[in-house]
Amino acid sequence: MAGLGKFLKQAQKMQEQMTKVQEELAARQVEGTAGGGAVKATARCDGTIARIKIDPKVVDAKDVEMLEDLVLGAVQNALEVAKKTQTEEMNKEIGR
Repeated sequence: MAGLGKFLKQAQKMQEQMTKVQEELAARQVEGTAGGGAVKATARCDGTIARIKIDPKVVDAKDVEMLEDLVLGAVQNALEVAKKTQTEEMNKEIGR
């Protein structure tokens, strides 16, 4: 039974470490861009969007569709970077 107790203690420690990493990732921010940096989206590594910045030069009332595409592209890029960062950090934690 001593082996089971040790195993449970290790599992609890791993859970605590994973929770800590998740909390750190929720605070960590990455940036994605589109249109050569005309639109920037900042995402947290927990998969949420923190902010979007749009260069006023790309705002054209006659071409809203282009702006929508740029915003979508920047958000998707930011979320991809956030997910990659999350995966890398979790893999580092698991490898310890």
